[in-house]
Amino acid sequence: MHPAFSVVFFTTATGAGYGLLALLGVLAGLQIVPADFWLGFVGLGLALGLIAAGLLSSTGHLGRPERAWRAFSQWRSSWLSREGVSSVITFIPAGLFGLGWVLLGRTGGWVAIAGLLAAIGAIVTVCTTGMIYASLKPIAQWHSRYTLPAYLIFAAMTGSLLLNALLQGFGIGSVAVLALSLLATLAGWGWKLATWRHNDRLEIPTTANTATGLAGGTVRSLEWPHTEENYLLKEMGFRIARKHGAKLRMLTQGLAFALPVLLLAATFALPWPFGAIPSVLAAIVQFAGMLVERWLFFAEAKHTVTLYYGR
Repeated sequence: MHPAFSVVFFTTATGAGYGLLALLGVLAGLQIVPADFWLGFVGLGLALGLIAAGLLSSTGHLGRPERAWRAFSQWRSSWLSREGVSSVITFIPAGLFGLGWVLLGRTGGWVAIAGLLAAIGAIVTVCTTGMIYASLKPIAQWHSRYTLPAYLIFAAMTGSLLLNALLQGFGIGSVAVLALSLLATLAGWGWKLATWRHNDRLEIPTTANTATGLAGGTVRSLEWPHTEENYLLKEMGFRIARKHGAKLRMLTQGLAFALPVLLLAATFALPWPFGAIPSVLAAIVQFAGMLVERWLFFAEAKHTVTLYYGR
C-alpha cells in the first residue's frame, strides 16, 4: 500500500504550473515582465505543459478513465468537479494570453486582460484542488485550516522559483522576483512546519467504539470486513514507520526549502550568467522536494474507516 504517484505528481506539477501562469499573467499584464518572444514561449509553454501533464497524470488514478468527463456535471456539489471545470475554463484566457504575447508580441490591452483572467482562473483552480482535501471530514490531517492556504503558498512558491529561473536564464533577472522567491520559500517552510506540528498533536476522538456505537468494553477487529484491500486502504490507510517519516520530513525540508533558500541567496551575490545556474538548480531541487512533501501529505493521512480494520 502506498500513495498513488499519479496524484502526487498531479498536485506537484499543477501547483507549480498554475503558480507560474498566475505570476506571468499578472506581471506581464502590468508590463513588469517584457514582451519577449522566447520568454513568453518558454514561460507559458512550461506553465501550460506542467498543468497539462499533471491533469493527464491524474487520469491514471481513475479506475475508468474514459468516464472522467462525467465528473464535470457534478460541479454544484463536488470540489473535484469544480476543479475540473475551472481548469478547463482557465485554458481559454491562458490561450488568448499566449497568442497575444507570443504571436503578436503584445502584453498590453486585451492581452493584459486575458493574462489577468488566466491568473484568476489559476488561483481559483488551486483553491478548488485544496478544497478537495480540506473538505474531507473523515481525514483529520486534511480537514484543517492549514490545507487550503498550503496549496496557495506552495503554488506561489514553486511558481515564483520557476519564474525567477526563467528571468535569470534570459538575462533579465529581477531583484523583486528573486526576493519574492526567497520569501515565498521561507513562508512555505514555516507553514509546513506549523502543519506538521498541528498534525502531530491531533487528538482524534473517534475510536472503534464510537464508530460502531458499541460501549461497555473495548471493540477490536477480529477479521477484516472483506478479503481484499479496497481503495481507502490503499490510498488512505498507509502506515509509515516513525523513523522513516522523520527521515522523509528532513529530506523534504532540505530539498524543498533549505537548499533552494541557499541557492537563491547565492544568486543575489552572483552576476549574470553565473546567477542563472543556482536559480535553475533551486527550481529543480524544489520540485523534487515537493514530490516528497506531497507523498508525505498523502502517506500521513488516516481515514477513519481504518478503525474497522483494527488500525
